[in-house]
Amino acid sequence: MYTMEDLKTNRDAQITVGSIVFFLLAFPIYFGFAAGNADGSLSGSVVADYKVNGELTYIELDSGTEYVADGTPWMDTFNTDAVDDADEMNIVGLRVSLSYGEDDEGAGGPTCTGVQDAADTITGTATHLNFTETGEGQNGGAGGSHEVSAEWYNSSMVGGEVIEGLSMDDIKAQIDSMGAGLGDHAVEISVSAQAGNEPSPTCSRSDEGQEVSYVVELIVFDYTIVPVVEVQGV
Repeated sequence: MYTMEDLKTNRDAQITVGSIVFFLLAFPIYFGFAAGNADGSLSGSVVADYKVNGELTYIELDSGTEYVADGTPWMDTFNTDAVDDADEMNIVGLRVSLSYGEDDEGAGGPTCTGVQDAADTITGTATHLNFTETGEGQNGGAGGSHEVSAEWYNSSMVGGEVIEGLSMDDIKAQIDSMGAGLGDHAVEISVSAQAGNEPSPTCSRSDEGQEVSYVVELIVFDYTIVPVVEVQGV
């Protein structure tokens, strides 16, 4: 323990105390700065173990209901200009949610008694640039719904698993669209209508299409990349 007199006259005491004060001030500042730049460019090229923490959100581009005729697809294009601050978002996908009612086949009269209804097939396609995904569902006797998502990021890096052998820059290149999600997003809905079994030529049934409701959404991924530090006991 040094006294005030030692600090005034003893050079070794001055150096020791000065060093202690320096480290007490420097270490909290350093670690705070490092934590604040964990996913920045300061150490972006350093290969180490990392984790990606993130959350997906969905921003609606459009919604509505359309009658889609059998064999005649409905198509439309939606642009991110309709979304406030879209250029500040990490847009990594396009999701199209479809819902539809039960079969609406024409009965065809009393000679069609016992004829079975046939489910219509509703197909949705989501497209952005060269990324396209298609999915289908059937309405059956009680209606139905399904989703189609086109994505352009590596979702396997998300979920808390340790990523080894890559740098932060390498990881960012696979989970950040870098503005590639901006622009036009195309949606197509088609219906393959089925009128059901017709065991008799006197049974005439018809099914000309299906009313389909849709919701078009941008998939936005907010993330942080954090280093994994192993603390080993002495």
